[in-house]
Amino acid sequence: MIEIEVQNETHQSQERLRFAAVPRIGEGIRLREPDGFWASYDVVDLWYQKAEFGDVWIPYLHVRLTPAPAAAEPEPVEVPAQGQAPAKAQVYGIKEVYSFTG
Repeated sequence: MIEIEVQNETHQSQERLRFAAVPRIGEGIRLREPDGFWASYDVVDLWYQKAEFGDVWIPYLHVRLTPAPAAAEPEPVEVPAQGQAPAKAQVYGIKEVYSFTG
């Protein structure tokens, strides 16, 4: 097991964790959040520093919470209006925006 100091950019915290292998930059790791739930983190940086004793190099990780995938922007949808020309509606979340032509 390799003991690595993990510096969490999202929560501004540091802790030492044990890994079977050193994660690489760009890889994702799962860490427990302060609220007890697990979350995905991206490895932003990895570096080694020489220990104060012997010829030992200690790995350090810098991680950031993986951003949630952005919802795709919806395409305009044709909505027939009663007694008018068809209108285009764009749906954003739970709110609909209509623009009537005619």
